[in-house]
Order: sequence, then C-alpha cells, then structure tokens
Amino acid sequence: MVSQDRTKLGRQVSQDREAGQLIKRLDMLDERLDNIDSVVTSLVERVMGRPLVIEVTCPNCGQTVQINVTSGVRLRGKE
Repeated sequence: MVSQDRTKLGRQVSQDREAGQLIKRLDMLDERLDNIDSVVTSLVERVMGRPLVIEVTCPNCGQTVQINVTSGVRLRGKE
C-alpha cells in the first residue's frame, strides 16, 4: 500500500517537473519571438525611410532578380 502511494507521488512529481520544463521552454520561445519582432520592426522602420534594392541570385539558373522596396515618405532632393 505504501509503495503504491510512493509510486503515484513519484509520477506526480515527474509530471510536475515536465510541466515546469515545458512552461520554461515556452517562456524562452516567447522571449525569442519578442526579440525577433523588435528587430524586424526596427529594420522595417529604417527601410521605409528610404528606398532599398535587394538583389537575389537564383541558385538553379544563376539569374539575378532585383526587388525594389520604396517608402511612402518623399525624399528631399539636394538644394
């Protein structure tokens, strides 16, 4: 009878540890996603202030593709 109670208690403790580890991992993932969001937001804010050209080369055919990203902000010309 006592050994069955210890076994049940041991299983409960093990499940609690696994739940704690899962919560810890989810918190770490949430923090990482927040950091990625902050970096992407900062990058987009900087890029939207001026035009940007991205050149991508196709790994199969070697053709270069240009992607022009423009902003809604009008650039001032040299006076």
